[in-house]
Amino acid sequence: MTDLQRGIPTTVELVRAVRLFLQDEVLPEAEGKLRFHARVSANVLASVERELEHGDGYREAHARRLATLGAADDAELADAIRDGRLDDRLADVVALLRESTRERVAITNPRYLAAEDEPPS
Repeated sequence: MTDLQRGIPTTVELVRAVRLFLQDEVLPEAEGKLRFHARVSANVLASVERELEHGDGYREAHARRLATLGAADDAELADAIRDGRLDDRLADVVALLRESTRERVAITNPRYLAAEDEPPS
């Protein structure tokens, strides 16, 4: 969405515009090393775009999940796991780790999540 009060595009829009330029204009015409670097750059920008769009929400959800286990941050969670304080809540720990990992993968490479939805062959 464009910031109408300032009349300028948002960061997400700018990143998306550069990514689409690389994907739609540069990649089809490029060869060799330039093509490889354009593809890598477009993939990096796609990850940045997803981080800008979803990262805050994922971080907030992760903090809420940590709080339900009595941990302020990941280091405190690791300490609690290591010293056995959460041994009786293993299912909750696994659920937190599974969801937080899914959210990280959704930002870095969501194609891996699509494989979860496919029936086994």
